[in-house]
Order: sequence, then structure tokens, then C-alpha cells
Amino acid sequence: MARKDTNEIRDAVRTHYAEAARARESSCCGPVRTAEADFGRSLYGEDAAEVLPETALATSFGCGNPTLVAELRPGEVVLDLGSGGGVDVLLSARRVAPDGIAYGLDMTPEMLALARRNQAEAGVANAEFLEGTIEDVPLPDESVDVIISNCVINLSGDKPAVFREAFRVLRPGGRLAIADVVLRRELAAPLQRVMSLWTGCLAGALAESDYRRELEIAGFDEIGIEPANVYDRAGIVRMAEEASASAELPRGMDLDEVITELDGAAMSAFIRARRPGR
Repeated sequence: MARKDTNEIRDAVRTHYAEAARARESSCCGPVRTAEADFGRSLYGEDAAEVLPETALATSFGCGNPTLVAELRPGEVVLDLGSGGGVDVLLSARRVAPDGIAYGLDMTPEMLALARRNQAEAGVANAEFLEGTIEDVPLPDESVDVIISNCVINLSGDKPAVFREAFRVLRPGGRLAIADVVLRRELAAPLQRVMSLWTGCLAGALAESDYRRELEIAGFDEIGIEPANVYDRAGIVRMAEEASASAELPRGMDLDEVITELDGAAMSAFIRARRPGR
């Protein structure tokens, strides 16, 4: 994707999530939003509710719970790519305590401010939030044991750079454990250019085979992709309606055609991989 397109996507994503942070809405990815006010909290079990305040759990902007598959251990260093409101960072920090640390990386100042407020309210000391992009991680080579991410990599306009950076900062033997949107079939080309579908986590998602290939090219092995939830017609109607309201529907496609094209095209999934080594 051209640099201009990448920057355009980044600016749109930053604007979208700055507004979400200010509104303290409960989900990043359009397909998985529900009418329930506590959607963000529903991604996490009762154990999370016991260690984090309700206000923090209500600011989950993801499509899964990567801490379920990260197998975190005390003393490890964890990095969350696109940490949003900080829920996964704070949960990770609890699990790697007392000697481990959890970093959260986000490019949106409003999200970082929200995450730091949540951190203060939760009383978590071994967490640190960094400003930057997931294509250019501000951490040294081989400094992280585990990388997590929650419905963010699909938002990047340069995914090979994301995977290269993840590989770079992981120590040999380090683990990648993320939740993300994965396409079950390729979207029609006109829909891939609809910006509200990018910020809604659909248009930029990779197909499963492409996800595997990009991780392999970056150097990862032991790659596994586990489907979690297929987005059906009911889940994508709101996104299509938003695109229509903002006059973003592709020329020649009406609302029903867009909904039909998106119906069942994407799923949330857990993706695991490892940097080879000790």
C-alpha cells in the first residue's frame, strides 16, 4: 500500500479512536458491537472484574481477550500493540508481577490519557504506556517476552512492518498472542477502500492464509489461528448503515448489497506464533 494511503489510514484511525476515547465507548470493532452497554466487560471473566475497576473494563475497545491465550508468567516483559484504554496491559501486569512489566503502545494521546487514568484507578504500578506506532515500536531489540494485541493489527496500513517490528523486539523463543479480525473471504475491491470499514476493523483485515504468510515472512514459526466468532448479518448492519449515512457506499452498491457482501466475511480469531530460539 502506498505511503500516502498508509498515512491516510493512520490519520483516520487516530481520529476515530480519539473520539471513542473521549466518549468512553465500549468496543473498537464495529462488527462485534452489541446493544449491551457492558459489551467490553463481557470479553473478560469474573477474575478480571475482581482486579480491575468496572470503569476500566467498560473501556475495552477490542474483539477478544488475548490474555486468555498469552500464558503469561511472573517476571515476563509484555508488550500490547495498540493498547487503547489499557485493560489488557493492566491484566497482564497483574499476571507478570511482581518482577515483570507490561508495556502498552498506542499512537492516540486521548487513548493514552484514558489508559493512565485506568491504571491509576486500578493501582497497578508495573505498567507503562508509550506513545508511538505499531509499525515503529520504541523498544530495543529482543527486549520483550510476549506480545499481545487486541483487534488492532487489522487497522494498520503496513502490516509487514508490524510483524517485522514484533519479531525484532521479541526475544528468541518469545511469543505472539493476539486477538484480531480475520477475513474468511476477500472483500470486493470497492469495499476495501471504504474508510469507515477500515476504522471498523473490516476493510484492513487479512485473510487467514495471508496472515500465516506474513508471519512466516517476518520469521515466526508455530503459527496457529483459532476462530472465535464469525460476524453475521446482524453484526455488520450497523457498520453498513454508518457507511451509507456518511455517503461512503461504493458507487453502484446499495445498502443491502453491502450488507450481503459483508455477511459472514469476517471472524474474530486468536493468533499465536513464536520467534524461533531458546
